[in-house]
Amino acid sequence: MTLVDVEIGLREQRGVLDLQGIVESAAKFLEDAPAREVIRWAAATFGDRLCLTSSMSDALLIDLVSRVKPGVDVLFIDTGYHFAETIGTRDAVRQVYDVNVIDVKPSRTVEEQDRDLGPRLFGRNPDLCCYLRKVEPLNRALEPYLAWISGIRRDESPSRAGVKVVEWDAKRQMVKVNPIAGWTQEDVDNYIADNGVLINPLHYDNYPSIGCAPCTRQVAEGEDPRSGRWAGLGKVECGIHL
Repeated sequence: MTLVDVEIGLREQRGVLDLQGIVESAAKFLEDAPAREVIRWAAATFGDRLCLTSSMSDALLIDLVSRVKPGVDVLFIDTGYHFAETIGTRDAVRQVYDVNVIDVKPSRTVEEQDRDLGPRLFGRNPDLCCYLRKVEPLNRALEPYLAWISGIRRDESPSRAGVKVVEWDAKRQMVKVNPIAGWTQEDVDNYIADNGVLINPLHYDNYPSIGCAPCTRQVAEGEDPRSGRWAGLGKVECGIHL
């Protein structure tokens, strides 16, 4: 079966792409496909209306996608709270990979948020802080696109266990592509090693899952890799993927 066969879900109704039809057919066909084939399908189907997001924890997804679609837009949410190492990884990605990194910023600076809502909102109301500094800015940045590529995986947390390779993002009314949804941590480690992928140096200092500096701690040996995110706050997701 060819790429053209996959695109039987690409239908037009009064000139408008039936995006949910695309999801229905592609999700079935691509469930067990290699990540690169999933990306090829997305690039062929959506062209320049396709982007990817990256937290700059590593450049694995960037490496994968840029090999198929050079010059692809990479959305990086610059929350104002990132570790210096994360900003350094973003800068290195710009130099190393054939991609267009777009800095996505919240509507308020950290100082303006502190002035309007009080200091340390991340400690008092982390859900609101994540919404203002991550979710809302990303929603705005995704508006020009028909589909976006994410690097989430099923084995990362129970809340992600049911993620599909191609999904309908109902919240944003667009297609979401998760080409490494079925990968394990071993798959990730092997790809990074085999391809010399850039990674955030914080990984070498016991930060397996990297978010904003005030809400991320080091993880002890044997702990869940995501236990360092929002530790003690009863929070497991920022809201981007839910």
